[in-house]
Amino acid sequence: MSSVPSRSEIAPLPGGVRIAPEVARGTWVVIPVYNEARAVRAVIRGLREHFPNVVCIDDGSADGTWEVLRAEAPHALRHFVNRGQGAALQTGTAYALRHGAERIAHFDADGQHRVEDLARMATLVADGSCDIALGDRFRGETAGIPTGRRLLLRTAVLFHRVTSGIDLNDVHNGLRVLSRSAADRIELTADRMAHASEIIDLIARSGLRVAQVPVTIHYTDYSKAKGQSWTAGFRIIFHYLVGKVLG
Repeated sequence: MSSVPSRSEIAPLPGGVRIAPEVARGTWVVIPVYNEARAVRAVIRGLREHFPNVVCIDDGSADGTWEVLRAEAPHALRHFVNRGQGAALQTGTAYALRHGAERIAHFDADGQHRVEDLARMATLVADGSCDIALGDRFRGETAGIPTGRRLLLRTAVLFHRVTSGIDLNDVHNGLRVLSRSAADRIELTADRMAHASEIIDLIARSGLRVAQVPVTIHYTDYSKAKGQSWTAGFRIIFHYLVGKVLG
């Protein structure tokens, strides 16, 4: 495992975005990883130039992901079987909180998110402007988003306005920052992709202050190939509704 940057080594961010070193150190970035050996190395290296505490959870990968995480991630955890993204996020969050994290950030492993967006969101939470910062691609940039993906995401927004009563513009964006107290209260129980709907439910019921922050999502051929289909979207809704009934 390579060393993490010291306070004096935190690199400047693109576009003139600034983050105080103490905010960067107190923000633990949790990355769920499943079969992302091709992309995750660059994601980790990009984050570690600015955020010393990066927690990667290999969720039962079979493509060499674990070897990449052991070499690159300051904190590498492993599920020996695939439990799903929700379970990986909860594992990483619990680990970061035990180690003194002041804020928990969620960041995807496929290279879609920008570190400068994360820095702006972490700063908002750190200065008390909100308890939870959620990335909003529709107020930001979505160049290259497939039409089907846009329709699926817009459908999810309407679904949550009905089921959760929450008025959000982008409900399934994986880029989030939570204060420590918010992360303590937002405990995920949905192991797989239904966690993306569960977390919106939990936020809606929490009474916590939420900020929607414009972000840019990079839609590459690689990330689009791994993205959710309409069929997968309906499976998520089904599992979410079953969880609500059984819960």
